[in-house]
Amino acid sequence: MTRLEALIGLNMVCDIGSIRLNKLLRFFHQPENILKAPVDKLNAVSGIGEKIAHEITSLRKEDIDKEFSLTKKLGLKILTPQDAGYPENLKNIPDPPIVLYVKGQIEEKDKFSIAIVGSRRASFYGLSCAERFAYELSEKGFTIVSGMARGIDTYAHKGALKAGGRTLAVMGGGFQHIYPPENKNLLEEISENGAVISEFPIEAEPLKQNFPRRNRVISGLSLGVLVVEAARNSGALITADFALEQGRDVFALPGKVDSGNSFGTNGLIQQGAKLVSCADDIIEEFNLSTTIKVKRPGPKEILSLDSTKNERLLEEESLLYNLISNQPLPLDEIAEKTNTSIPRISGLLLKLQMRKLIKELPGKQFVRTAL
Repeated sequence: MTRLEALIGLNMVCDIGSIRLNKLLRFFHQPENILKAPVDKLNAVSGIGEKIAHEITSLRKEDIDKEFSLTKKLGLKILTPQDAGYPENLKNIPDPPIVLYVKGQIEEKDKFSIAIVGSRRASFYGLSCAERFAYELSEKGFTIVSGMARGIDTYAHKGALKAGGRTLAVMGGGFQHIYPPENKNLLEEISENGAVISEFPIEAEPLKQNFPRRNRVISGLSLGVLVVEAARNSGALITADFALEQGRDVFALPGKVDSGNSFGTNGLIQQGAKLVSCADDIIEEFNLSTTIKVKRPGPKEILSLDSTKNERLLEEESLLYNLISNQPLPLDEIAEKTNTSIPRISGLLLKLQMRKLIKELPGKQFVRTAL
């Protein structure tokens, strides 16, 4: 049995992480030796116990072979901390994953990563902010890390993709059980512009107890974590706790005091997290002259009809931009004039705001920004 096969097998024992593995390695020296050891010798290692010892001795070569077969079938790579491609930031946390299953490509520049996390039941404000921050940070060359969950995570990934940037998604289950199922297409898009990552065996289900483990990887991959919206006892707050333990910066977006989704972020700010209102508030915390603006080819673009802006816009955005003037125009009137649904119009307006071509005024009114 090879070292990689042994590590894959040990990772399939649910109660073994890198901390217990290191204890076993101090005793048995090589992963292969652990799988050959009898129960009594395994049980003698501090922190292992009879239950885990029996699980180790119950591992079958056929189970490991099946894991490799599924890995190949799904087009995944497997990385261990000894591999050159294993993320540099993740190696330095107290308990890095024993193995990573990867769909896509992790690159050297992904060490310049910012995590964006928050509520699954986010408000429109939270969703639009997650997308805007991801877009702007991506344009500066940062990789966006999140958990591919509903709500804030999904919009963070989408913001990075819209900017033509890179994004990493960390799953709370194996690749055989994509969660949430409606994000299967998003998974494919992320894997083509970054990577989807899991430390869980391929057939592991996305159980509730998996997500705290997933959250430590999200923060571990990143230089800092931005919490956009978070309710009391939110998983996003667990990610922030991991970030602090790992020596990462924590940023929080302030919210309305009477909103349940703002309890967590406002509390983080009270505890010392940096309050942010734009991407530059995050960027200035990192003295990273190596970050560069990255822009990939996008869909067919045309010049704005207003030559004073000289911005390249998608056709729908261009038409919408030319409808808006220096006089405030309400959202419902924009929707009526363009014969377009409000959700669709809101998405286009958000893109124009991210390009700093328009701005929103109180009462859902929009005007052009000053030249």
